[in-house]
Amino acid sequence: MLYTLTLNPSVDMNITTNALMVDATTKTREAVFTPSGKGLNVSFVLKAFGVPSTVLGFFGGFSGEHIVRSCHEADIPCKPVTIEGTTRVNVFLTDAEHEYKMVNEGPCITDEDQEAMLSLIQELDDMDVLTVNGSAGRNVSLSFYERLLSIANRKGADVILDISSPVLRDLLRFSPLLIKPNDEELQAIFGMRLTDEASAVSALRTLHDMGAQNVLLSMGKDGSYFYDGRHVYRCGVRQVKQRSSLCAGDGYLAAFLAHWLSDRSHIETALRYAAATGADVAASDGIGSLSHVEEYQREIDVKIIR
Repeated sequence: MLYTLTLNPSVDMNITTNALMVDATTKTREAVFTPSGKGLNVSFVLKAFGVPSTVLGFFGGFSGEHIVRSCHEADIPCKPVTIEGTTRVNVFLTDAEHEYKMVNEGPCITDEDQEAMLSLIQELDDMDVLTVNGSAGRNVSLSFYERLLSIANRKGADVILDISSPVLRDLLRFSPLLIKPNDEELQAIFGMRLTDEASAVSALRTLHDMGAQNVLLSMGKDGSYFYDGRHVYRCGVRQVKQRSSLCAGDGYLAAFLAHWLSDRSHIETALRYAAATGADVAASDGIGSLSHVEEYQREIDVKIIR
């Protein structure tokens, strides 16, 4: 079983307005409320590709209850750790020209909450893959991550890390199966500034040497790179009119995993579907219907560059 762990989930409210007013009432429309958080998004997109997964996370308050209920309604198993705080609510507002992202820091995850999650994972007897996604949430420590990956390693589970925390650097010594940084995270966490293709290739090789078995490097509108220790792949993009960047990277990762985990020789196919899914999600509120993925993936160029 593939488990997705979201340490700092959210309910995301996407709204639209003609113009954002200052010191006046801004009228909005088209409110869409989406259970979110990177691991949750991965599970919802995996479901669309027919790949089963189980959601793990810290959930609290009315918003946490909404997420757990939404998982059950979507027929996605969820094993929550219930906390005293309230799961965060984020607001994403789009006007005629811009997207405004108002992201809450989220509730405090106590030491007791962290112990409860580790105990839950320790008891899982069917965990083949564990993805750890998103921001850490307040009070989550490096030792939590280290113990988490130690448990996964003892179980023989493959670990996939898509986290924006500086702890990512320390966790590479656990040899995760895959990491998925973007260019901004590379600079913030590893001090690697990407200026051209050569610098991207160098960064991929450095991350592999540090312990990552495979690296999926997202460059947003500039495409992505993948390195498996043998070849470097360059993947293009399908340009769309962006509705919201929210969830696009998570959709990208989920589509890649859906086509790669079962057969790791299917790298080019996985990259095409990943780029197509990311584009489809970017043109939608939340995850959207994913109705254009098949069309888009035929337009994505993937090639080996090293």
